[in-house]
Amino acid sequence: MSEYSAPVDDMLFVLEHIAELDGLAAHEQFAHADLETAGALLDEAGRFMSSEVAPLNVPGDQQGLGFDEGVITHPDGFGEAYRKFVGAGWNGMAFDPDFGGGGMPWCVGLAVQEMLTSASMAFSLCPLLTQGAIDALLHHADETLQQTYLPKMISGEWSGTMNLTEPHAGSDVGALTSRAEPRPDGSYLITGTKIFITYGEHELADNIIHLVLARTPDSPPGTRGISLFLVPKFLVNPDGSLGERNDLRAVSTEHKIGIHASPTCVMSYGDNGGAVGYMVGPEHGGMRAMFTMMNNARLSVGLQGLSLTERAYQQARDYAVERKQGRAIGTELPPGQSSPIVDHADVRRMLMTMRANAEAMRCVMYLNAAAIDESLSAADPDERAQADELVALLTPISKGWGTDLGVEMTSLGVQVHGGMGYVEETGAAQHWRDSRIAPIYEGTNGIQAADLAFRKLPLDGGKAMARLIGQIGETAAELAASDDADLKAISASLSAGAEAFGNAAMWLGTQLASAPNDVAAGSTPFMRLAGVVVGGWLLARSAQAAANLLAEQGLSVAEARDAGGSGPSGPQFLADKIATAHFYATQILSGAAGLVPAVTGGADQFYAIPADRL
Repeated sequence: MSEYSAPVDDMLFVLEHIAELDGLAAHEQFAHADLETAGALLDEAGRFMSSEVAPLNVPGDQQGLGFDEGVITHPDGFGEAYRKFVGAGWNGMAFDPDFGGGGMPWCVGLAVQEMLTSASMAFSLCPLLTQGAIDALLHHADETLQQTYLPKMISGEWSGTMNLTEPHAGSDVGALTSRAEPRPDGSYLITGTKIFITYGEHELADNIIHLVLARTPDSPPGTRGISLFLVPKFLVNPDGSLGERNDLRAVSTEHKIGIHASPTCVMSYGDNGGAVGYMVGPEHGGMRAMFTMMNNARLSVGLQGLSLTERAYQQARDYAVERKQGRAIGTELPPGQSSPIVDHADVRRMLMTMRANAEAMRCVMYLNAAAIDESLSAADPDERAQADELVALLTPISKGWGTDLGVEMTSLGVQVHGGMGYVEETGAAQHWRDSRIAPIYEGTNGIQAADLAFRKLPLDGGKAMARLIGQIGETAAELAASDDADLKAISASLSAGAEAFGNAAMWLGTQLASAPNDVAAGSTPFMRLAGVVVGGWLLARSAQAAANLLAEQGLSVAEARDAGGSGPSGPQFLADKIATAHFYATQILSGAAGLVPAVTGGADQFYAIPADRL
């Protein structure tokens, strides 16, 4: 497996021109987060992830976890790397300084998280779950719980989990039966079994803070009766030191397709009377708190699609440069010599597809994160509301479209390797195996699609989606006025994509009340259509920014391809941004209109064959 190299230049370009980090730095909350600071931070993060975490990826996959009577041991090197990760402050860099965090914008934190996940997805899941638990406590816990638990969770000394799923209650969370019995001191005794709990037990952190959904006595049925509880592995003494072990344990770990070094646990609470827990938020307010955790996790899981695509792309590219086979069309070689497979058109198509989709995902997800930052930091209430609206629209796209693409692109990475891709020793297959969980957990992608169609499309009477599509059309019109042939070609595809997006959204909107199953049937292709077009829009904006920067340097795109310079404003880098956007427009975005019939085809065709004849 080739070494991982963090794409810092592209990250900085997206932070500057898509996430508009300078605009965030104009807010008092993020005044310290200028591009120069972000660049230095990302350079250091890239070095750390490449040298300390990435080397663990393959050995961790091969060695896996140890499990002995509830005790889980990680592969060699994980404990030391986690201590270094925590010691360097990476775990808390984007959290509230009042609790010991670094106070950086979430979009910068997401860039660091991308590097961590590319380096080792299995390793990254521990900080990811902690991050979601922190977010829930910041929004819903009382001051006592926050002061007791947040500083050590933000530092990474203690980790966090989300305990939602039960054997009979998966996507249907309202079916859960875990119980919470009140005690005179205000705490609760938790009993029940939870499954698929990522990092439910491990030895990396000193304590594990479980956030557990359960029912209090006489609670209403379904989701209305669910409450959230903080249940620590070790109880915490009044002075902050660790006390006795709580009544909870890992019963077993799952044997999975991928992420072998990430413990996925069956957790048992209350085998000996009940695990002590503390209510987070109001009674029966568990669903609201759960969605805080889930929305945070959904963007982070979407990022896994990007991170693994980037890692698989780098490995496939390096292999294609080295592997020689056949003679590329139009190439003259001495007898007995072969071309590197990177010179063959179809291999180049696959590599460019991986690269273009990775850059599109990066744009969408960094913009999503920047919108979260804007919603929290803008002084103008209208600006905060607009940012919240964008977060609502982009989050299901980031998670659903991003993780579907992650599976497709890592599979393409295997294909570039040919037969060697199907052999585990090359490492190409691991990226695909690791990616396959992402469309499933934190809300299956079918749920993301339904969320986009049924809940996000009708926001503000459909005007929120219309505003987004309108912005896409505006960018297409601006590019159409350019004299550059690449930008004009991008404009044509983007304009057609915006029209397809608008037509599909309009049709779904008219069916929401009268034909909800037709909307459900079209929701997944609609989510893909939205991702393809929004990704194309942001790559078009990237090309537009690159062309403007080249013009400031007095260079045409053709001249820039042969010019020197490095970094996110170097001529070759900028020319490559335009070339990538052009490829995406003609090879990927051009297919947007073809998705509309799948969106509008209705559900009858799904049920034409009875269930007993499927």
